[in-house]
Amino acid sequence: MDKKLGVYICSGCDIGESVDVDKLLTVAQGEQKIPVCMKHANLCGAEGVELIKKDMKEQGVNSVVVAACSPRVHFDTFSFDPTVYVERVNLREHVAWSHVPKEEDTQMLAEDYVRMGIIRAKKANAPKPYIENINKTVLVIGGGITGMTSAIEATKAGYKVILVEKTPVLGGWMRRWYKQLPQMPPYKELQDVDIEKTINEVKKHPDIKLFTSAEIENVSGQPGMFDVSIKQDGKTIVEKAGSIIVSTGWKPYDAGKVDGLGFGKYTNVVNNVMMEDLTVQGKGKIKRPSDNKDVKSVVFVQCAGSRDKNHLPYCSSVCCLTSLKQASYVRNSNPDAKVYIVYKDMRTPGQYENFYKDKQADNGVFLTKGDIAGITENPDKSLEVNIKNTLIGEDIRIKADMVVLATGMVPATDSSILNLQYRQGKELPMLKYGFPDSNFICFPYETQRTAIYAAGCVRQPAESKTCKDDATGAALKAIQALELESIGSAVHPRAGDLSYPIFFMQKCTQCKRCTEECPFGAIDEDEKGSPKPNPNRCRRCGVCMGACPERIVSFENYSVDIVSSMLKSIEVPGEEEEKLRILALACENDAYPAFDIAGINRTILNPNIRIIPVRCLGSVNIVWIADALSRGIDGIMLMGCKYGEDYQCHFIKGSEIANRRMENLKEVLQRLVLEPERVRVMQLEISDYNRLPDIMNDFMAKVTELGPNPYKSF
Repeated sequence: MDKKLGVYICSGCDIGESVDVDKLLTVAQGEQKIPVCMKHANLCGAEGVELIKKDMKEQGVNSVVVAACSPRVHFDTFSFDPTVYVERVNLREHVAWSHVPKEEDTQMLAEDYVRMGIIRAKKANAPKPYIENINKTVLVIGGGITGMTSAIEATKAGYKVILVEKTPVLGGWMRRWYKQLPQMPPYKELQDVDIEKTINEVKKHPDIKLFTSAEIENVSGQPGMFDVSIKQDGKTIVEKAGSIIVSTGWKPYDAGKVDGLGFGKYTNVVNNVMMEDLTVQGKGKIKRPSDNKDVKSVVFVQCAGSRDKNHLPYCSSVCCLTSLKQASYVRNSNPDAKVYIVYKDMRTPGQYENFYKDKQADNGVFLTKGDIAGITENPDKSLEVNIKNTLIGEDIRIKADMVVLATGMVPATDSSILNLQYRQGKELPMLKYGFPDSNFICFPYETQRTAIYAAGCVRQPAESKTCKDDATGAALKAIQALELESIGSAVHPRAGDLSYPIFFMQKCTQCKRCTEECPFGAIDEDEKGSPKPNPNRCRRCGVCMGACPERIVSFENYSVDIVSSMLKSIEVPGEEEEKLRILALACENDAYPAFDIAGINRTILNPNIRIIPVRCLGSVNIVWIADALSRGIDGIMLMGCKYGEDYQCHFIKGSEIANRRMENLKEVLQRLVLEPERVRVMQLEISDYNRLPDIMNDFMAKVTELGPNPYKSF
């Protein structure tokens, strides 16, 4: 189909008062030779949209440039037939609302943005989605409260589920609990464990295919088309699934690794799981393990190995609540019994503060902040607990029948779970603590493997109520993945994106950079070492495109050529004009919206900077830097998400990868005989919008000090 462009410029929302819209039309009609052009005072209104649709129908316009507000707003308003490519030019937030009106530099900025938008529309095409036959079954691994809840919630939405549990029975840890924490207001009374009801519902549900005493042998394929081999009773069963929820739970930290607490040495020192077992065995009556005598005093030691750099550096968030719950067991078992809870900090999130206050009011429960100096055993098997650094400033010695160690929760990821047939590894990428790596702030259930979600205590330490909420959230994400895959769309952060990477294999040198740098395991390798893309695994970040030295990777609407052509269309003033030009390649997830927010707040920005949004800083190809500098651009800012231990990069490692690639940039600058200070890589949060003027002016001052790019004269 021949491409026919239409350019539509809005003069509303202060745009007409800020720039000469007629001159923008001249750029489109005269300079860029676009026959169908018009301006309108309210382009997003019903009349403005109808004008665009009329041109599509009567004049055959199939590629639309909308020069108006940010592409982050009115997305649905300017969405037309999927075959129509729409390019948004941000004249409102990035020009009218953030620059001095009716000035020459502001007008030049607007004209450059219109040029770039038209060039991109000329080069880009509306993507044709990759669509295969999608299996809409959800695979759930783990049959505890989280896995069972995920399975039930998915079936409520009309989806079939395969549930795999490695033990002979469902229920997980909750089968071993005597009571559970309060589940409803006023959050003061313990409740009966109702796990059997959930187990029976799962067993009887017609849409849940249950495998117990089973494990996943391997998972191959891609989202919507996973082939799952399940090993049960020595046999292998192959099932199909479209998305996966990992809910394999947790295990207690080994308190025997913590010196001085006596675990494994003294019979009456137990962990919190063993305490639960003792209560269940006695049907509420707690007997001392060493001699089966009634317990009259118990010391609970909080953070037994937790929040300790030598053991578990993190807080498991549930241990304090568990000790308060088990303190209730002791007091109910024997109203005269005394309970001592020694803590670093008491942490009872949310409404559970009410439960904590209720235990504080019990005269039989004594709480103190302190450090355990040691635990020793007396001849009668009672225990002496030595405590220092207490709130009262004195060391304390407590004699007790038992000591319960509140050990932390360790995710059950130390053995094979998925056995993925991925080039990048068989299991989910993990954090150093064993939790699946994800963007824990923005997309908590996401893992680095598309359509595979983590829920419950394998994702984060949590009590049962939170696990149920987690399970529901993960089920919704698994369903969303299925529906998006069925139309060829990416999952978030680019949900709705129908493009996918296209590889021009004839020029591939098998360098393996794309396969090694893909954050999501979307690219395998064939027997020759060439990239073997799996489109449904792809998040459309473009990291592979930025990695490729031969530029063989592209998207229909995003490519090395498209962005290079855009930046080459920027009008670069000659050296005699004494006007610098700075290019900002801004991540669309944090940096670009930060500029939008600056505009909304009417923050005045430097008019000599031109912003091109990129999917991820990891998608930036070094060629763009070379092209911009050789074109005469005086400086380049690469603005990406923060990365590191508390990273916010929406594509996991894109920003970090881009920073590493800058080592290669030094070679480019040396070849061009240009100063390295002309290119600056920076990390930017969306909340840093108020810092943008200082950031831009600081870089502009540095480039001014360096002087104009010598390539201006060529």
